[in-house]
Amino acid sequence: MNYLAHILLSGDNLDIQVGGLLGDFVKGPLQGQYPENVEKGIALHRRLDVYTDTQPELQHLIRTFSPQWRRFAGIILDITFDHLLATHWREYHSSSLEHFCQRFYRHLDTCQPWLPARAQHFNQRAAGIRWLQSYTDQSLIPTMLNRVGERLRQPLHLGDAWPEIVDRHRQVEQVFSILMPRLLTHAQQLRSAAPNPPASTHTTGSCR
Repeated sequence: MNYLAHILLSGDNLDIQVGGLLGDFVKGPLQGQYPENVEKGIALHRRLDVYTDTQPELQHLIRTFSPQWRRFAGIILDITFDHLLATHWREYHSSSLEHFCQRFYRHLDTCQPWLPARAQHFNQRAAGIRWLQSYTDQSLIPTMLNRVGERLRQPLHLGDAWPEIVDRHRQVEQVFSILMPRLLTHAQQLRSAAPNPPASTHTTGSCR
């Protein structure tokens, strides 16, 4: 799962949502360098990534990719699943996608001073270009894939792999429809098992 899915899977606590985003930007052990609930979100992100990678439906889907792209199928599917989540958003959250994203952007901006460099870049641009909402536009997905491909150790035009999704779009949608409810349930279980955050951070967060 990519940015949008991880923010959704983080639940309603805004600091944990920030951690859900930062899971893609922060590596190494968590040692108190970020607010407590942000680190909970990063840890949740990591556990969900491990869980997702073990799902048999996903592993089977990856094996259907052509050899040229199979190594990158996980990345391709991460972004494709965010596209599917955005287009089917009302099935998974009671708020509109626009409201959910704007609420997140406002809170993320309060965290700007200590965000890692790449997350600062996201924060500076996301609200203006409606980054998360733009996942609804299928025509933009190859461009998003190319941007990810530029950051690989050996840069790659990852957008050229989009036909892999087009050719198996029904199977991709079916796997997504199986995995997303499962991930929401598992994420809820993981959050419930963790110590509850302070009551004051449930709605407004504490990045300030």
